[in-house]
Amino acid sequence: MDEALDFQLGSTTLRVVKGDITEHETDAIVNAANATLMGGGGVDGAIHRRGGPAILEECKQIRRTGWPDGLPTGKAVITGGGTLKARYVIHTVGPIWRGGRAGEAELLANCYRNSLALARSKGLKSIAFPSISTGAYGYPIEEAHEVALRTAINFLEGEDRLREVRFVLFNTRDHEIYERGMTCIIKD
Repeated sequence: MDEALDFQLGSTTLRVVKGDITEHETDAIVNAANATLMGGGGVDGAIHRRGGPAILEECKQIRRTGWPDGLPTGKAVITGGGTLKARYVIHTVGPIWRGGRAGEAELLANCYRNSLALARSKGLKSIAFPSISTGAYGYPIEEAHEVALRTAINFLEGEDRLREVRFVLFNTRDHEIYERGMTCIIKD
């Protein structure tokens, strides 16, 4: 059973969960993709493996028709969920950490903001995020979680269509950082 901490923001539940994002039955899960959209390691690889070849085929179509040079950092696109429990996958490319002086925070905020906006535009009610850019891209989770949570909370102010936004963290340390961050931010 996944461990969860919930906060209510108007009509939206904001949830921090410890678990495997590929197991979540939400309208969409977010993929911390690379620019090629062709799969990779970490969350990206897990989503492609669990979701099957249909996701890759849709990603190839997106590359052919919309982003032939690759998806830019901070942008978001959507595919079906293949064999995942989630109906859709929203793919977004996070920034590579370069010490915090190369606009990483704004690029990371764009990942969350654009993913939420895409979910809302498609009429989705629930979305689950991993911790974008904190794996192979090296963004320190101590900074990244605050960008993620504050961006989501700001987006959700006055939002009445999204009913649930989850942050799904695979390991205990990351889960605890997000839980502490959520508790502090909500109290502010």
